Amino acid sequence: MSQSSSRASAEAAAWLARLQGDARTAEREAAFKDWLRADPVNQRAFERATDIWADLPGAAALIEERPAPRPLPLRPAWRRLPVHQLALAASLVLAIGIGTFFWLSQPSAYSTTIGEQKVATLEDGSRIALNTDSSVEVRYNAAQRLVELDRGEAMFEVAHNSARPFIVRAGDKQIRAVGTSFVVRNERGEVVVTLLQGKVAVTDIRPAAAKPAPTYLTPGDRLRAPVDGPARIDAQAADAATAWRRGQAMFADTPLGDAVTEMNRYGGPRLIVDDPRLAGLRVSGVFATNDTGEFARAVAALHGLRIEQNGQTMHIVR
Repeated sequence: MSQSSSRASAEAAAWLARLQGDARTAEREAAFKDWLRADPVNQRAFERATDIWADLPGAAALIEERPAPRPLPLRPAWRRLPVHQLALAASLVLAIGIGTFFWLSQPSAYSTTIGEQKVATLEDGSRIALNTDSSVEVRYNAAQRLVELDRGEAMFEVAHNSARPFIVRAGDKQIRAVGTSFVVRNERGEVVVTLLQGKVAVTDIRPAAAKPAPTYLTPGDRLRAPVDGPARIDAQAADAATAWRRGQAMFADTPLGDAVTEMNRYGGPRLIVDDPRLAGLRVSGVFATNDTGEFARAVAALHGLRIEQNGQTMHIVR
């Protein structure tokens, strides 16, 4: 069985278990119908799940007959099943499909070393592009798609599925999306979220007596949440937010100290600015992330500075 078929079978069993008794709501029914329409594989998987129940010898005889509740507009064979029989069917299907559920719940880890980039395509078609020295853990289930960004930076291109939100957790922030693209960075306790397309909701997940309302971003918004201060939103162009995908770093009136820190993320000779006055000089331009030496020489020429190299360390000095 393919991964997509296995996933659909697991989700079908989960939906069969959810659609029972008092737990049924208009929102849940709408989400279920969205799931059915999202992929023909889902419809076939749900039909197989209900057929499994119908084909179980003597199963109906074990259950006292009761009046059927209002049916959902599904295929006729399942439409006639009472809710309590659906519960039994769900449990039986889950028992048969436990191996599928075990596979579906297993996390997948992706990481990069310093200077490395990697793109991972997930089983639902979503894509994660990892920047240098980054690590994520992906954990999918029938209800949600969860990604933990442990460190570094990643760009997410999310396949649309309104019944199964895509959630990224980084530090003390949670980013919720349905179908969109955005960049998340988790470095030294600071979380930065830049929205490229679509819409996301950013929530603080730290324990608190009163939970703050989610912050909604629109394309071009960049939310910066330092470890010891309030979050703030500014603007960042998409080409600047994704420059690393092209092997570039873009600076616009950036303090030299910050630019050096950014360039050092990508490996090569390590740059050091010892003088705080030099660290405050402003840098603008586009630089190759795989050539920190060229960046240092360009900055030195621009500001009349010198480079003192000691092995794999380059000091930028007056």
